[in-house]
Amino acid sequence: MKTYTLGLDFGTDSVRAVLVDTDTGTEQAAAVFHYPRWAKGLYCHAPSNRYRQHPLDHLEGMEATVRSVMEQSGVPKASVKGLCVDTTGSSPLPVTREGTPLALTETFSENPNAMVVLWKDHTALAEAEAINNLARVWDGPDFTQFVGGIYSSEWFWAKIMHITATDPDVGEAAWSWMEHCDLMTYLLVGGGDLQSFKHSRCAAGHKAMWHESWGGLPSKAFLDALHPGLGSLRDRLYTHSHTSDESAGGLCPEWAGRLGLNPGIAVAVGTFDAHAGAVGAGIGPHALVRVMGTSTCDIMVSDAPELATKAVRGICGQVNGSVIPGKIGLEAGQSAFGDLLAWFGGVVAWPLEHLVYNHPVLDESQRLALREDLEHNLLEELSRAAEAIPLEEAIPIALDWINGRRSPDAHQGLQSAMACLSLGSSAPHIFLALVHAICFGSKKIVDRFEEEGVRIDQVIGIGGVARKSSLIMQTLADVLDRPIRVAASDHAPALGAAIYAAVAAGIYPDVGTAAARMGSPIEKQYSPRPKAAATLKDRMKHYEQLGALAASLTQNS
Repeated sequence: MKTYTLGLDFGTDSVRAVLVDTDTGTEQAAAVFHYPRWAKGLYCHAPSNRYRQHPLDHLEGMEATVRSVMEQSGVPKASVKGLCVDTTGSSPLPVTREGTPLALTETFSENPNAMVVLWKDHTALAEAEAINNLARVWDGPDFTQFVGGIYSSEWFWAKIMHITATDPDVGEAAWSWMEHCDLMTYLLVGGGDLQSFKHSRCAAGHKAMWHESWGGLPSKAFLDALHPGLGSLRDRLYTHSHTSDESAGGLCPEWAGRLGLNPGIAVAVGTFDAHAGAVGAGIGPHALVRVMGTSTCDIMVSDAPELATKAVRGICGQVNGSVIPGKIGLEAGQSAFGDLLAWFGGVVAWPLEHLVYNHPVLDESQRLALREDLEHNLLEELSRAAEAIPLEEAIPIALDWINGRRSPDAHQGLQSAMACLSLGSSAPHIFLALVHAICFGSKKIVDRFEEEGVRIDQVIGIGGVARKSSLIMQTLADVLDRPIRVAASDHAPALGAAIYAAVAAGIYPDVGTAAARMGSPIEKQYSPRPKAAATLKDRMKHYEQLGALAASLTQNS
């Protein structure tokens, strides 16, 4: 009998479920659910960098997508042997003693501070700075050394500190906190004891400063010095963490019924989307997998023994087993990639929103049709026009720090900038400048890895941007001055999660073996164009000069 596993990929805007044939890796069916509360902008406040999600969006989405793929595929539920959840991260939320999200209780059902603090939320800048300052002066280990030496406001402890300090009611009601990937897995296995639950190695190591060398999470003394009560919270978290080839338990009867699956099937330990995506793309030593969406994550694995003790500066962590058990997982990334281009699309569309869509000459059906058509085609048309601009023309210089800088050297307080504008700078020229900016930011990450002695022999792109935007991918190949291969799967993170599930279910002995059978093939390669590469190499010097100026303005503001 054929066997199948499910990958559940919780992204920024939606969740997708993919049902995968464990013998061939063929994706039998896929379904996407867009978060309705998030789509309305509820619980968020962009000017203050507050981005929160209600867990009901995730629970409703999980049920809808899994039921959909089972109905589409016609696969008997007895053939589905396991599932795995991947999510964005760090995206923690407060929970009760039983592991119920506070936002699912009546008291906190509309309180943004009781919801998922999404990865892109940067309200904890001051708390991240406090963590970094203490780590350098206190009489103990530097707990930031294996997360690049700089703790980010995007991560677990900074966000908990911020919520606890600014909303004492939530701080007092929260018995513990969980990463989103852990929460969804915990609910699927039926809960139980939070402290005996198998927490994600990926989340713990890359975002919560967990490391074997100091026995797990940062010490109580360090945490108490940061904020009263953090030390006691440590006692209610976990000591050990687990890799995603392990089963966290069997699917509980309640969720088996809600999903239309058999109870007891293996639920793998949860993970983050980019790390699962790297597995889905067939990552191996010396391969850099770029997960390109609203932001980017750059993932590598290494079995170099020196990386167990040598810290790579300015990245988002190096964690044993976070991608492939037995190998060091390395993560870097950009806080905005597709988000930068989407921001510009919103700027360009402002007059449409305020002057066109609601014009009295249009009836309701015309307004909706016009809005849908323009939203679908705007960035595509900008890309086409930008692609036709010769590189010899006067193209502005821009920075990709619209949501701060994640790597190298995290600094979420940095802001974007643009220079060299003229009366000849059209919307496509500005769009092309932004495309150059995200590619220059990518080059800085590649340069940092290589400066730190991490060898890169190949680059693999995954995600919607990699598969759909020839402009971005060709520009990236030119800027990096090396070929970029593109994985064929539309759903690489969900595919990677399904690969983990196949190992947790005992279908394969290890992740490497499973990925070799189930991983995505390569569908395309972009090769650098020598003339364009030389031009963009010179232009990147201006990017670096603008970055130095923008950084100095940030520090002096």
